[in-house]
Amino acid sequence: MNRSRQRTLHRLGIFCGVAAALWLAGAEAPTKLVTVSVSPLVISFMMVFGAFISRWSLPAVIRGTSDTFADARQVPHLVVWGVMAGCLWAVGNTLTIFAVKDIGLSLAFPLWNSNSLVGILWGTLLFKELHRAGWLRKAGVVGGALVIFAGAALLSAASTSEAVHGNPYRGIAAAVGAGLMFGSMYIPYRKAYITGMNPLTFLTFFTFGEMTTVTLLAIGFLGGPGALWQELVADRAILFWPALGGFMWVVGDLFQNYATKYVGISRGIPLSNTNQLWGLLWAIFVFRELHGLTGNVYVEVIGGSLLMAAGAVAIASSSASDNEYSSWQEAAQREVNLYRIDPNYVVSRMAGLEPESKRGARTPTDWLFIAAAVFIFVALGAMARVPEMEIGMGWLAALSLAMLVVLVAGGVALWRITKFS
Repeated sequence: MNRSRQRTLHRLGIFCGVAAALWLAGAEAPTKLVTVSVSPLVISFMMVFGAFISRWSLPAVIRGTSDTFADARQVPHLVVWGVMAGCLWAVGNTLTIFAVKDIGLSLAFPLWNSNSLVGILWGTLLFKELHRAGWLRKAGVVGGALVIFAGAALLSAASTSEAVHGNPYRGIAAAVGAGLMFGSMYIPYRKAYITGMNPLTFLTFFTFGEMTTVTLLAIGFLGGPGALWQELVADRAILFWPALGGFMWVVGDLFQNYATKYVGISRGIPLSNTNQLWGLLWAIFVFRELHGLTGNVYVEVIGGSLLMAAGAVAIASSSASDNEYSSWQEAAQREVNLYRIDPNYVVSRMAGLEPESKRGARTPTDWLFIAAAVFIFVALGAMARVPEMEIGMGWLAALSLAMLVVLVAGGVALWRITKFS
């Protein structure tokens, strides 16, 4: 891969990280429903159900499921890693719901975004990210990580203030635990993308792990399948909103995965973790979460968020050098040798190219997936009602419009540069 192509893919990865931040922040907004006496397990189950539907229907829309299975046949061992990543995500997502219930969205967000620290550690140790990088680039990544840690510490202090809604220490533990789960989830991500697997393929199998795990958690905590069904029936008027959040999460996660593929864990994940700033906008302006609190709480929350965002920017701006790219190639070669993968497949996919792709037209199965997804969301929407809570409709419209603009721009860029490879 020549230097010009590397720069193009780097810029694409940076943009995908920013797009992921915007969509991942919006996806967490439905968790505010836990403040209207809805079980966190119901919210988590419905978010994952919405994600499950979306992870099968979106690939059918973009490339077709036949392409998904053809890609999986090239690297079948990664199916297991995809399922494993889904299990980790489901546990982490459930913990975020409990965290939001106890300490609020604006405080829980940055704490579970400590996953970037975990991601940097795994990226460096396992996939040779930052190896042979110049000291300025290493300082940018390590320094950014320290600034992120400082911001998280400041927000932890704010979490024990009057801003909390439940048990502050339990909320902090849940948010940090979610960060550990999400950070470790990026090991399978990077393992897949350093061998060139398409994010659409990886996330299709990812969804089996998340759906199975969250279903078992919900059944176990609520007291059996019957109890889960009763909760769903009782809360049917709000099920559409967390399901919609699951769809939004899938869009953000796709952008995040393309960022991880083209700029690595150490850069892509901290950049997508600027979703805490967008999350702060949702919390303050849409849900009016911090209204009426003392000035010190505002200073701690906003200051901590800005610190963490500054650290993420420092990491993202430390672009990979030619020497570091050679270390990435060595890590990829290790995967080729270990699993006997076709080297041409790895090289072309790492460059976002598919010279031998044989994608066919969409099959009746693809259209069945798409129709089923539309039907389920329409059915849930027909039963839905807006919860009785104070919502800033003007800000809701503005943030939603920003998400749509970024979605269109990101989709066009990915298609033109990589054909969604």
